Formats: sequence, C-alpha cells, structure tokens
Amino acid sequence: MRVLLTSFAMDAHFNGSVPLAWALRAAGHEVRVASQPALTGSITAAGLTAVPVGADHGLDEMVKGVGDSVLSHHANQSLDPDAPGQLTPAFLTGWDTMMTATFFALVNDDPMVDGLVAFARDWKPDLVLWEPFTFAGAVAAKVTGAAHARLLSFPDMFLPMRRAFLAQLAPGPTAGDGERRGAHTEDSLGQWLEWTLGRYGVPFDEEAVTGQWSVDQVPRSFRPPSDGPTVGMRYIPYNGPLPAVVPDWLRVPPTRPRVCVTLGLTARTSEFPNAVPVDLVLKAIEGLDVEVVATLGAEERALLTHVPDNVRLVDHIPLHALLPTCAAIVHHGGAGTWSTALVEGVPQIAMGWIWDAIERARRQQELGAGLHLPSHEVTVEGLRSRLVRLLEEPSFAAAAARLRTEAASEPTPAEVVPVLERLTAQHHAHGRRRPGGTSPSCVS
Repeated sequence: MRVLLTSFAMDAHFNGSVPLAWALRAAGHEVRVASQPALTGSITAAGLTAVPVGADHGLDEMVKGVGDSVLSHHANQSLDPDAPGQLTPAFLTGWDTMMTATFFALVNDDPMVDGLVAFARDWKPDLVLWEPFTFAGAVAAKVTGAAHARLLSFPDMFLPMRRAFLAQLAPGPTAGDGERRGAHTEDSLGQWLEWTLGRYGVPFDEEAVTGQWSVDQVPRSFRPPSDGPTVGMRYIPYNGPLPAVVPDWLRVPPTRPRVCVTLGLTARTSEFPNAVPVDLVLKAIEGLDVEVVATLGAEERALLTHVPDNVRLVDHIPLHALLPTCAAIVHHGGAGTWSTALVEGVPQIAMGWIWDAIERARRQQELGAGLHLPSHEVTVEGLRSRLVRLLEEPSFAAAAARLRTEAASEPTPAEVVPVLERLTAQHHAHGRRRPGGTSPSCVS
C-alpha cells in the first residue's frame, strides 16, 4: 500500500515517526514523508523520501518575537482533566483561541495544506499517518478518501483537553468555578478546520481532529483515558539526523556514576524562552563524585564561563548509545529525550515547563522514576539536591526499570505494520474509498 506520513517542519515532532516509516518500507510498502521545505534534509538524512510542500512556517519567528507571553499560557498549568480547578472554561477558551491562531493554523498554513492535498490527489495514498498537530494530514486524507491516523510520540494531552472544551460549549448547568457552560460558543479549531475543508468541498467532522485511530508510542502508564481506537507501539529511539557514532571512551565502563546532561536540539540557544543557563546546570553538578557527559552545541559552549573537572563536553552523541551507561539524566523535558531515557530505564530530572512536558515530568515523579524541576525554578542547590537523591535512593532506579519493562511490552513497529494494513483495508472495504482509487494491495 501507499503510506503518506506528514509532520510540520520541526525535528522534535518528526523524529518519532521515523522507526515506523522504516518498518513500513521494510515490509514492502511505498512511503513518502511530506512537510515544509525546511524539514527536507532531516527526512532524507533518515533514509526516507521527502515531499516538500508549501513554504516554511513562521513559528520560530513568532515565538522569538512574542517571547514568553505566547507560551506562558501553559506554564505550570496542569492539563490533566481530572485535576480539580485546573481546566476551567476560561482557560479552555483561551487555550482553544490562542493555540489555533498561534500554532495550529500557523504550522498548517494554506500553502502547506494546499501542497499536501495536491500531492495526495496525485499520489493517491491508501493511508495517511499524521503528527497529532499536523491537521493538514487529516485534511488531505478526508479530501482524497484515504484512511488516516494520528501518530503519537508524546502523551496525548490534546484530546482530553479538546473533549473538555467541547463539553463546556454544550448548554448545561453552572460549572464548578461559577462560569456558565455554553456562554462561549466559538470553537476556533473547529471553525478553522471547517473553513479549510470547505475550500475543497468537504464537510468538517471531529474525525479531522481525532483521526480514525491513533498509533500511540507512549507507555500505558502515561496515556490519558481515550474513547477512540488506539494502536499501542513500542518507542524506538531515533535521535535525529546528526552523526550517530559511538566514541572509544563510551566503550569503557564508567568508574563513577555517569550522568547525562542535555538541553535538547530544539531549545539549544538562550533565545528560546525559559531556556536553563548551561552554567547553572554544570555548577550544580560540580564537585559531585560523578562523571558528567554534557551534550552541548557550539552556541551553548560559547555561553560557558567554567567547565568543572568532572564534566566531559560532547557536541552530539546518540542518546540510545549513551544512556544505557548512565545512572541518571538531567534534561530540558523534551519528548524525544524523555522517551529515550524511559525506554533505557534511566531515572530523570526533567526541567519541563510547558505543555505536555509538565505532565510527563509530573507523572514520572508520581511513578517514582524521576523528579520534576520546572526551568524557572532551577537553582544550583535545588538541582544539586535532586540529583543527589536520584543517585543515592535506589527506589528511583527500580521504578525506572519497571517503566522500561512496560515500554518493552508494547509491539514493535514491525509488529504494528500488519495492524495498519488491516485497519486500512477495513476502511476501504467499508465503502470509503477515495474517488477513482484502488483497494489496498497489502491484504490478501
């Protein structure tokens, strides 16, 4: 069958789709990956076939220009629908309005959507797998009649919030915080998707938001309740297009506990709002009887005023090779780093401060496999004391090992491919074939 994967142009959101794309190719399926031109190099470096569509989005420029104000709407805000007093109607309304205007419609702008639809009409995919914020994938699938599913590589906080938002739109009794449900009747995301689909003569329904099913790479302990079909899949680390080379020193077992320090790729410079100063992190670790491996780019190194004796600086090293030798990791809270540490069973200090990074870190702490330290609360003593706990209290390593076992119990991407074949065949067999299309060729 023909499978189209799509993600807006950001490595952190694309990387989670690479192992499944490899598995689909290895099973003999045709695979294309469509995104804005900026992601083309990352797609081809992963050994996949790129389809550049539209023009590059302006998300980075918007964030740098507006700064913390556009992101702070989520800082320290629990996105858990069961957290009392958190997801109020006022917050949900602001979230829907702000996120649609400054994120969803920005990374799925008209040129990107039009380019993706044009390619899908020409190539005629049987299945579209879309990164969960790349709604252009759902639009292209609905226009062409392809089966389609969200591909999740981080905990799905979006759909529970979406359900809570839609619930407060419905007429009903006064909400717990005193605001009346139904007072605000605008659904910014739904209206934008309705308008976007309407340009192609296709009506909007909630499937454009939820997909027909979801492929979820997050262990069950981190999955919020879902009322939609879900295909679980094991997370296989893919650390991006940078060179994946195991250096000589990594082949020698460490003589002291090894700690990885990384601030990720997306937020590598101080221009990113709420970035943690590298100097502060290294100062917190100085003097501890540990070996520190800090993955810092040239821009981060230029910010250093002092490198402690117990710190080894490296520009890049594949985390899936480094972390099995580590007793702990201190990181920025990014999904790829968090997931890799989880599947390798390494206790974590996550400095997440926004969106699902907060929920991942909080849940990790609840399960005893790590500690949460929001970036705006980081101090030398606060970080140092948490790292000492992580290294000295064996319960953290035991809990991290349990999560590693849980993650390993999910089917591999290769084992998920037949499930996708079956679901795609069922979609087309139920009469929802694209106009002029053909049945999937993968199911006998």
